[in-house]
Amino acid sequence: MALNNFLFAQCACYFLAFLFSFVVVVPLSENGHDFRGRCLLFTEGMWLSANLTVQERERFTVQEWGPPAACRFSLLASLLSLLLAAAHAWRTLFFLCKGHEGSFFSAFLNLLVSAFVVFLVFIASTIVSVGFTMWCDTITEKGTVAHSCEELQDIDLELGVDNSAFYDQFAIAQFGLWASWLAWLAITTLAFLKVYHNYRQEDLLDSLIHEKELLLARPSPRTSFHEEKSAVI
Repeated sequence: MALNNFLFAQCACYFLAFLFSFVVVVPLSENGHDFRGRCLLFTEGMWLSANLTVQERERFTVQEWGPPAACRFSLLASLLSLLLAAAHAWRTLFFLCKGHEGSFFSAFLNLLVSAFVVFLVFIASTIVSVGFTMWCDTITEKGTVAHSCEELQDIDLELGVDNSAFYDQFAIAQFGLWASWLAWLAITTLAFLKVYHNYRQEDLLDSLIHEKELLLARPSPRTSFHEEKSAVI
């Protein structure tokens, strides 16, 4: 019963990781298509006035687009999280239906993979959060512009891209990445508990085997008594 509960908890966490990773992959892919391969994370720019005699911001000009590797890394990390979560969810569901328990090596390997994905998704989450904050600070000039970052997606910035949904896309991506990271953190914790449980179980089994060998090697009191009696005779 305890094994079934543990496997069910693992399967639920894998399903959540798969769901949240899917939530990340879709908006990031859409944003890459809308921005024609350009990455808005860490983008630098400024508002310029068409008429220098009028102190009014009219058009946003990009000085340098963000590094494409930032968006690609976040997308690839989400795809890896998606595929691994799907594979492990199917494997755990199979074990749950069969009532089978994996070996110590498989549990340890699962712990290493989970810890690696936790680290990878954390880096991707940080990149997206920091990069998108810098983009919003740039496009709103740290709040001095009349419109908020969310409102500016409804305005054509004339950048040669479709910016009609960038805020919603990255807001959803941020939520999905951090939620996915929490799910993988829970998976890693369960994997560690599994390894620790298997280690204690194998250690206990070794102790029992050792005690059994000692008992078999030790003569019984009745045998000792007969041996002493024979020696006296």
